[in-house]
Amino acid sequence: MSSTDNLRLSFEFFPPKSDEGRTKLLAVRDELQKLQPEFFSVTYGAGGSTRDNTKGIVKTFKQDGIAVAPHLSFGGDDEATMKALIQEYIDAGVDRIVALRGDMPSGMGGAYQMVYANQLVAFIREHFGDQLQLEVAAYPEIHPEATSYDSDVGFLKAKFDAGANSALTQYFYSPDAYFYFIDQCDKAGIDKPIYPGIMPILNYRNLIRFSDNCGADIPRWIRKRLEAFGDDQESVKAFGLDLVSELCETLLDNGAPGLHFYTMNQVEPTATIVKNLGLTD
Repeated sequence: MSSTDNLRLSFEFFPPKSDEGRTKLLAVRDELQKLQPEFFSVTYGAGGSTRDNTKGIVKTFKQDGIAVAPHLSFGGDDEATMKALIQEYIDAGVDRIVALRGDMPSGMGGAYQMVYANQLVAFIREHFGDQLQLEVAAYPEIHPEATSYDSDVGFLKAKFDAGANSALTQYFYSPDAYFYFIDQCDKAGIDKPIYPGIMPILNYRNLIRFSDNCGADIPRWIRKRLEAFGDDQESVKAFGLDLVSELCETLLDNGAPGLHFYTMNQVEPTATIVKNLGLTD
């Protein structure tokens, strides 16, 4: 595949909890920056539990001249706190935010007020106009709490109607799930770009745990192939590298506008996949 300027590349990190993790993350960032992503994104724990870590990493990136988008959800915060945080990001030079409903933190129960992503998008547009590019989440295999396929597409449309610019998807391993989803979004009147989320395969057990928790489907043949490798990590990684490279190529060859990688704070195998696709000079 030839390199093209039209395809958007982005990489997702989670905020490290230690100084050692932070040092490692900045080294990973510098390696992945060589691949010329449009931006990095930094996640936000359930209920905003990693807010200060997220903010610290985002500000460091901006000080280093790196494009970065913090993930943001209301969590347990009130409107004044949210406005102050968003203004702090804007003052630091942030021009993009990933606006999410966020996960219910454990133990919060009825004391926690859920603010949906379309409400957060509308809140940001009301108070900050068009100062920020707003990314939202999309679920090609449908959000695990959705009552129906059509209702979930409707929720995505509500985020765009509220002022979102584009969407990043949950990861998946069946390209047909993405293409069918895009077709249904088109029929619902969604005309904004929806970037596929890509999860490289590093560890079989972790992948299964993540996927079962978030509702991402791992096709049975992939599960069986990975199970067969047992503790042979090299074979798991080699299979995953080929599988995910082929998935990305299929997506891009059939019109996906770019790729958003869930890097797990690692350089590899994301960097090799991007190079396999010819997306770097």
